[in-house]
Amino acid sequence: MPEDGSSPVYLEGEEWQAYFRNFKHSAFRLEVHQTYTMPAEAETVHAFLAGEPKPEDFNAPWHQTIRVHAAAGRTMTRAKIVRRPLTPYSRYLFEWCIPGNVAAGEDYQIVDLTERPNPGLPEQDFWLFDETTVVHLNYRADGTQINRELIQEPNIDKYLAWRDLALESAAPFSAYRT
Repeated sequence: MPEDGSSPVYLEGEEWQAYFRNFKHSAFRLEVHQTYTMPAEAETVHAFLAGEPKPEDFNAPWHQTIRVHAAAGRTMTRAKIVRRPLTPYSRYLFEWCIPGNVAAGEDYQIVDLTERPNPGLPEQDFWLFDETTVVHLNYRADGTQINRELIQEPNIDKYLAWRDLALESAAPFSAYRT
């Protein structure tokens, strides 16, 4: 329950998707988990792990979303924390997902904590929209998403500091070598 005693606000479906259509300037995501177990990805993760070729239109709707925002001057940025050896899921991201996102215009940064301590980043995935709106992505230990929670009255300075720290600690995906 939020500190102010109000009920949590969970986002699903169309209400959640609207955040990706309606942001005005920027969307930033901090990804902290090494494995995500998302039902919508189960088939493609399985295909990747089986050594199948990536489908030609893989992730096309998401890439179109990125392209539309980039063409309008809106930024989409992610910072992904990794530790080597990469998990099978992270290898899937690196080989099938991230390259297409970057080609579409997303700024994807890698924070490699394999040989250094965490510089102070939270153990919490979140999206920060327009430097004003925070949505926590809550997961179980196995990477299964529990919910997406709109944070009411967030301490924006804290999230901006985490974003800045992540980006200062990161290398562009294009420069990262597994």
